[in-house]
Amino acid sequence: MTSPQIDIYTDMICGYCALAKRLLKSKQVDFNEIEVSGDANLRAEMRSRANGQRTVPQIFIDDIHIGGYDDLYLLDKKGLLDKLLAGCSE
Repeated sequence: MTSPQIDIYTDMICGYCALAKRLLKSKQVDFNEIEVSGDANLRAEMRSRANGQRTVPQIFIDDIHIGGYDDLYLLDKKGLLDKLLAGCSE
């Protein structure tokens, strides 16, 4: 079983970004943090991938757009995040 690819777009001064990273770290998964502070090209990439969303964090698991921290948190509370992180596609 392979680990999913996790991308999280963040900004340096973002409390929700810190919470999202903490939650992912608590799950002991690796993730690719893409810092968009002051980088118009990375922000444009994020908006394109996130269907126009401009806020950070924007989180993707295997190219599935999860959304922001609130969305990640709700997935965890519903017990669905662990299944996504385990690469469970059954």
